[in-house]
Amino acid sequence: MVAGVGGVSVGVGTPLSRPPIPTWRLSRRSEVATLPRMPRCLAPLFVVLLVLVGCASPPLKTAARADEAVINELYGAIEPAVARYEEGLAKLREGDAEGGRADMEAAVEALLRAGSICADTAGCESQRFFAAYGNLLTLRAEVLLGEQEGFVEVEPALASESPIVAHLPEAGRTIQLLDGKSLSEIIELNGPVKAALFDWLTWMRPLLLEAWENYQHMRHLMWPAYEEAGLPEALLFGILAKESGGRVHAVSRAGAAGPLQFMPHTGRRFGLGIDQGFDLRFDPAASARANVAYLNEQFAVLNRNLELVLAAYNGGEGRVQRLLRQSRDKRFWSPEIYNRLPRETQEYVPYVLAAAWLFMHPEAYGLEFPPVEGGQIEVTLDRSMSLSELAICLGQEGSRNGWFRVLRNLNPRHDPHRRLPPGTAIALPQKLAASYQARCTAEAAPVLLAAELYAARRPGAVNPGPAAHAGTYVVQRGDSLFSIARRFGCRDLQALARTNDIRAPQYLIRPGQRLSLAGCRG
Repeated sequence: MVAGVGGVSVGVGTPLSRPPIPTWRLSRRSEVATLPRMPRCLAPLFVVLLVLVGCASPPLKTAARADEAVINELYGAIEPAVARYEEGLAKLREGDAEGGRADMEAAVEALLRAGSICADTAGCESQRFFAAYGNLLTLRAEVLLGEQEGFVEVEPALASESPIVAHLPEAGRTIQLLDGKSLSEIIELNGPVKAALFDWLTWMRPLLLEAWENYQHMRHLMWPAYEEAGLPEALLFGILAKESGGRVHAVSRAGAAGPLQFMPHTGRRFGLGIDQGFDLRFDPAASARANVAYLNEQFAVLNRNLELVLAAYNGGEGRVQRLLRQSRDKRFWSPEIYNRLPRETQEYVPYVLAAAWLFMHPEAYGLEFPPVEGGQIEVTLDRSMSLSELAICLGQEGSRNGWFRVLRNLNPRHDPHRRLPPGTAIALPQKLAASYQARCTAEAAPVLLAAELYAARRPGAVNPGPAAHAGTYVVQRGDSLFSIARRFGCRDLQALARTNDIRAPQYLIRPGQRLSLAGCRG
């Protein structure tokens, strides 16, 4: 993500000169919940953190050479702090106000300490800590507003089981982009890329297929920016698949947001600001244009080397540019660069390249991307209705997973569970025109049933999930170890982690992983 992929935050170095980015007008109104006021106990810490970020300019950092190990350790403090904050929010949900506040304050203090050291460390990007704090406020707002599902989807990072990092090649070749070569000629099928292909074709195959389907429904919004710039469509798909899986409202724990996962400060650099209260990072078309502008900027700076540009997108352009200056071997795969990048970035680049390769050569690997009819139409609601009700009345015809995700992706400005007034324009997949007229207008039985179910929905209700049985639970997308422990009455989170060989402090889990619930009430 630009900054940040699947939970990995990415900072920004010294701003570079770039061509002006056009402004695109968006006409739909935004409906965004107002954030509750920050607790007084946290406000002073936020002010101090803001001052530190504002003061952390490059001229104040006098060290001649950045210590990558120290910087990585500082960045590593972000994830545990967010996890601690979530634990505090969980206690608030359960009525433990004192314990919840204590955990939240401890998390912010840890973030502040690391941010303070970062401000005085050469090469450390303090914006990450500010963005992470902003994400904490988003998490807190969801809890205090009593929403079971918020406007955004905060997702944990996936725990990788691949041997990608172990496959660092001894030698490689400089990769040139847009110099008369196709992407198939550019991508080198070395050890790390083959290891990533293995993951995409095994336990990550469902994620790849989901990303494909999500992308096909948004292709008419995202592909034109790449086509106009002459960039390969497979590259767009590879980035989208690894960043968000095509989930428009995805937000990483570090605060990166949208289908292409821009951090707030990076997004603003490329035109993804706030439009009538709506964060344009969630807009598929706008984020694709910003992604193109970012890539073109970095191609000019990083010798048109695709792998280095992807590393900058994930690991921070300032870091990659600094490593490039300090290294004699200017290749991404060179130990001078590769070994000094965070593990997430070491894996991110091969994952993107492998997903792009599969986009171009699915048949060679027995991969079948399902046919998806793209395009959209616009309908006008004739009654008050939410996107969730619309998903129910449309049914499942033509989609194995129903239409809720697609409706969210095509209508990013709308809270999916907030009823919209009659006359609101809604984007639908083109193939659903007849279904909408037959099932979701006037007094049709499906729309009346959807309204009845909507009225029965209890905000904040806990769904134990269908995957729990016989003292085990299969992890679902969006789960965290904290949420699972709360759901099944596991009083000792550390014991649950030890039972399932899950390492602290990040407690990373992945969809499809089966957990033992020994010691939980169930």
